Amino acid sequence: MSMSPGGPEYLEGSGPTTSASDNDNRKRLIALGAIVAGGAVVAGGAWAATSFFATGEQPAEALPASTVAYMSVDLDPSGGQKIEAIRTLRKFPAFTDEIDLETDDDLRERLFEEITSSGECQGLDYAEDVAPWLGSRAAVAAVDLGEDQPAPVAVVQVTDAGAAEEGVQTLIDTCGGSEEGGDEASDVGGWTVEGDWLVLAETDEIADQVVEAGGSGTLADDAAYGKWTGEAGDDGFMSFYVAKSAAQYLGDVAELGAPLTGMSSDSMGGFGEPFDQECVDAATTAEELDACFSETTDPSSGSDNAEVPPELQQMIDDFDGMAATVRFDEGSVEIEYAVSNYQPDMTKFIDSDEGASMVADLPDDTVAALGFSLEEGWAEAFVDYLKTTLPDDASSIDDGIAEMESETGLAFPEDIETLMGEGVTISIGGGIDPDAIANGGPGELPAGITIKGDADEIQAVLDKIADQVPAEMTPMMEVTEGDGYAVLAFQDDYRGKLESGGDLGGTDDYGRVVEDGDAQSVLYVNFDADDNWLVRVTDDMPEVSENLEPLSAFAVSSWVDDDVLHGKLELTTD
Repeated sequence: MSMSPGGPEYLEGSGPTTSASDNDNRKRLIALGAIVAGGAVVAGGAWAATSFFATGEQPAEALPASTVAYMSVDLDPSGGQKIEAIRTLRKFPAFTDEIDLETDDDLRERLFEEITSSGECQGLDYAEDVAPWLGSRAAVAAVDLGEDQPAPVAVVQVTDAGAAEEGVQTLIDTCGGSEEGGDEASDVGGWTVEGDWLVLAETDEIADQVVEAGGSGTLADDAAYGKWTGEAGDDGFMSFYVAKSAAQYLGDVAELGAPLTGMSSDSMGGFGEPFDQECVDAATTAEELDACFSETTDPSSGSDNAEVPPELQQMIDDFDGMAATVRFDEGSVEIEYAVSNYQPDMTKFIDSDEGASMVADLPDDTVAALGFSLEEGWAEAFVDYLKTTLPDDASSIDDGIAEMESETGLAFPEDIETLMGEGVTISIGGGIDPDAIANGGPGELPAGITIKGDADEIQAVLDKIADQVPAEMTPMMEVTEGDGYAVLAFQDDYRGKLESGGDLGGTDDYGRVVEDGDAQSVLYVNFDADDNWLVRVTDDMPEVSENLEPLSAFAVSSWVDDDVLHGKLELTTD
């Protein structure tokens, strides 16, 4: 794999450094990879809302079970989500102005036009040279083939294997042929067509190895892959997967992390030395790049900076995999993910739905809220975690806590846990006036805090620090009781609303974006509330305001389910 200042060019052939003419020639060859491999994945970002998942063969069927990381996209224009997705996007003026996309458009052709708009591949005709064989699904992956590092691979669906063979050669000749007419096909890298899939790699040999490895078992049939993609919920138009075996490479990243920052070993607790930037800039191959770090990570040099801290290594060892899915559903965009619970000693302190329940009990017209829960013992456990993660800073952490106790009169961890209670919400209500807030300070903000805890005990803690806070924060030092919670707020009107509570969880907007019955912590924003508050505060920027108006609500929900951490992000439109 050769390196360039812009990063690795995975579709280049490996070999000695070439001339400037050859490099120019190779740059043209990147268009090939963009069209038939990476381009389809990049399209997942540019065309995400117009893409969707359809049943049928998936790229995971073309990759071996030894795949350590995987990202796929589906551009099939016949799926059920397409019309809904485009209709939703047409609510945003910027989309209709910049992307004139109709429901019957071929997304692959639009992508092709975008990629070749810079002038690459002159003379290539999509209808004649690409459409007859290019499928709608693609993926990029890292595959373990028994080498020191996994091999970067791309797979692209083809509808006609024979036409694909000819089509790829046409792409090579048109997009990457030598200006002198020489044979530069080898510069493209390796590829092979196997069944319904085009497999691209650095060399033909690697592409063949990927196909051969798939014969012993595919990623689609792998139990771990099935488990994690299943945990990530229903299928979507983009999917991501990271295998447990990827953790071994996280250790390599950790070893390089400190040198890449250029920080000294003293500033990083002995982990990492400065590296030679000139060496990195001059490197043209992976081997040369590795050599730039070898002097700072070679154990024989007497430095211990190559060693991964044992606590970090334990987290790496405990990692069991993850997956995520992006989907369109009834006018909303969803991202759902599942990650192995590799820190159970910490997550056990947030394994409660108290925070989400408190958000659901807020006033119905709540504009934004954050809610989470904390189990007894969390504060000391968090400090212990910091000390084990940053062992060289343990004494400074203790010194910081002692200084805080001395200056504030607070007792750690007792007073901190009293202040936070069993659960907390931070919320904003209606009546947002940007001018008033700008001129009058935070007291003009309809914001407040509710705490699941003893109001008298919380007041006693706040009394210790009341005379040390700025005057504008004084209202937040007064605790009142309401509907089972201790309440703090800037404004009396909003305090009264928090004391009375409400049924935010029963509103339609909340129900559309928060995972019902599962959420333990919630971040929620209602764009429709308070007379379309986001549109109001941007009314002096009409172009921005009119593109914000279609937004309805947004939420991030998370929860712990034994050995799995779940999360879901959802954005809805009116």
